[in-house]
Amino acid sequence: MARIRTIKPEAFASESLAQVTVTAERTFFGLLTQADDHGRFRDQAAVIAGLLWSLRPEHGPLGVEDDLAQLASADLICRYEGEDGKRYLHVVTFSRHQKINRPSGVRHPACPHHDGAPRHATAGVPQGDLREPSVSPRGALAEGSREIREPSAKCEAPGQSGFHEPSMTVQGGLTEDSVSPHGPDLGPRIMDLGSVPTGAAGGPAPDAVSAKQLIGEYVAACAHRPPEKFLGHLGREVNQLLAERIAPAHLRAGLERLRTKGLSPSVLPSLVNEAMNAAPVAPAPHRPWTNPTDIEAAYGGEL
Repeated sequence: MARIRTIKPEAFASESLAQVTVTAERTFFGLLTQADDHGRFRDQAAVIAGLLWSLRPEHGPLGVEDDLAQLASADLICRYEGEDGKRYLHVVTFSRHQKINRPSGVRHPACPHHDGAPRHATAGVPQGDLREPSVSPRGALAEGSREIREPSAKCEAPGQSGFHEPSMTVQGGLTEDSVSPHGPDLGPRIMDLGSVPTGAAGGPAPDAVSAKQLIGEYVAACAHRPPEKFLGHLGREVNQLLAERIAPAHLRAGLERLRTKGLSPSVLPSLVNEAMNAAPVAPAPHRPWTNPTDIEAAYGGEL
């Protein structure tokens, strides 16, 4: 059942909403009224189209699916799969803008990407205790405070001289001898000068590709350049699949299927999954040729 929700005036000047189309923005505002008191709703384009666009038949499930893809790319919603195997979505900033007086119980599974960590925990204060730490007049933390008591070298304010240990080491007070340019050790102590960097510093993987490169290959294979809106939607779908670390070979196979069949970019994940997981068709078993037992019936007297 839809609920009465509020929209702030600043929403119409939101830079995040400005990244999506007007129909996606309207779908976003409609989701605010349909989501439960925790900002969650079923991720079903056909159902959302029936609830929000019932009097606009020209904007059906395919258009709503495009809206949801744009909202997810702009980090306005998060699409996830619950433990029951069903698809759900979560309005990311719901709790910041909607103040629910008496929230109802949990109706949909929690978002694993945004509902797992505490929302209001502050650095140094355990979850559940949001009180301000008490500070003594000399600047030292009082005994009753649960704040971490180790001083920070970057956050020391003037007048806070009550710490028992210095916030930073005094220049020249190193307890270990520094590397001398004239001594026997002429290189850094962590890594040999001749060592080859490893990990991310070694450059991208040989098969790393970008969405721009894949879209360029797609356009080059087309007889005519597709519309820009189509390519923009396709680019968002490719970016999402690249973020999931899908192999470039599977992405190219899905894009080839999409091009030859002339389908909407929204079905690209299904085509990529088909390329990844479809079982190969087994060839028909070989049947050796044998002479017929009744030659007259088989050849009709032609021999």
